[in-house]
Amino acid sequence: MKPIDLTLLISTNLPSFPGSPKPQFIPWSKLHRDGYNLELLFLSSHSGTHLDAPYHFINNGLKIHQILLKRLICDALLINVKKKANQEITKSDILKFEKKHGKIPKNSTVVFSTGWQKNLQKKSYFQSNPGLGTSAAKYLISKNLNLVGIDSPSIDLGKNPKFDVHHILLKNNILVLENLCNLNKIHNVFFKLIVLPLKLKNTTGSPVRAVAI
Repeated sequence: MKPIDLTLLISTNLPSFPGSPKPQFIPWSKLHRDGYNLELLFLSSHSGTHLDAPYHFINNGLKIHQILLKRLICDALLINVKKKANQEITKSDILKFEKKHGKIPKNSTVVFSTGWQKNLQKKSYFQSNPGLGTSAAKYLISKNLNLVGIDSPSIDLGKNPKFDVHHILLKNNILVLENLCNLNKIHNVFFKLIVLPLKLKNTTGSPVRAVAI
């Protein structure tokens, strides 16, 4: 299968989570002056398509540089569950998937395709995004999952200021992958997922290059 890029383009036009800075590319060296071109990057560790380490919400949780490669190159399954603004992914949605495709195996990586990514440039993108309900999150931790991904800016509903689902998943050492795109180009339930964060010491997250094969 041809690789499918699941990664948002990081640019100065990339919408950012409220309170976070927009990415900036600061010119530093110039070819005519220094013999080469080079720029400085200024951006959040959670810009664009990014991975949350448990340390994002859990003080003694794993940090980005501590996550093993075997967790980042893995077999994944795609759950298509189209959702509108402020609609949660429920336990029933997951049970319906399992009834059709079989039980989610232990230690799996699960990616939810809600269709919300089409709203990236809208004001409501961050405030009204769909996400997992707490019952769904609690059901998923019973599977001892490796990672949960979604094509919205947060695994939590946009209207949930307490980030309940982040806490539920990350305290159980389940990685969270957010702001995926192009999930509609994956036509199989099962696929290979490659998620490569920068190896940043002691950070809560990192932008990633996410690819489906």
